[in-house]
Amino acid sequence: MNPDLSPGLYIVATPIGNLGDLSPRAAHILAHAAVIAVEDSRVTGKLLNHIGVKRPMTPYHDHNAEDVRPGLIARMGTEAVALVSDAGTPLISDPGYKLVRDARAAGHTVWTIPGPCAAVAALTLAGLPTDRFLFLGFLPSKVQARAAAIAEVAAIRATLVLYESGPRLGVMLAALAEGLGDREAAVTREISKHFEEAVTGTLSELAARYAEAPPKGEIVVVVAGPGAPEAASAADADSALTEALTRLSTGQAASEVAKALGLDRKTLYARALELKA
Repeated sequence: MNPDLSPGLYIVATPIGNLGDLSPRAAHILAHAAVIAVEDSRVTGKLLNHIGVKRPMTPYHDHNAEDVRPGLIARMGTEAVALVSDAGTPLISDPGYKLVRDARAAGHTVWTIPGPCAAVAALTLAGLPTDRFLFLGFLPSKVQARAAAIAEVAAIRATLVLYESGPRLGVMLAALAEGLGDREAAVTREISKHFEEAVTGTLSELAARYAEAPPKGEIVVVVAGPGAPEAASAADADSALTEALTRLSTGQAASEVAKALGLDRKTLYARALELKA
């Protein structure tokens, strides 16, 4: 056991581009962990070389996680085990949550060392509302499954954040435009690297831009939420009140319709009395 670190699991965020974004605390953890669970030892090796250290690494990814996880859990009882992804914050679109779950179940302490995250970084570049957002990761590649996934979130009043690869970007943007309407959006790529960019426009404009010219690099798409719903008309209110009055008292009907349509209850109550008369 390394005297500098207590035994357990350390979730370490690593740079998504610029290696200078690695925090001093993250560098300390990586330099002193007994072993580092990595997606790709070549990628993490470059990061370790950047901070001038060599540490034991073990591959931990979708294809071997079930076999490797028990050994890592056992080591956490006496050693510091660090978990990293190739870039950004572990557990975001990777299988790391199962390692955290099993570590806690075994009674081991889990620490997080926060840092870069492509989804959050893209939100800061997009210029779209950030008070409420939904991370969707990668959409399904098959047409019907992708359309179903888009339809599922179409009414959610939040900014959407998605990951995508260059070759699939144009098709994905077109599917989003068809399923969500022509919302404002941003395509961000190469975040924190030399060619970082954020291209904004409507979904249809962006789909046309990238249809025949797929970009290179890591890509995050940010899409605005749906616009404010149209106010209910007087006819809508009358129709809802008429139906509600068949099963509720006047006051209850006014309250139900006010909540459903976002209208003033007192006005609806007065109208309900007129309809009953």
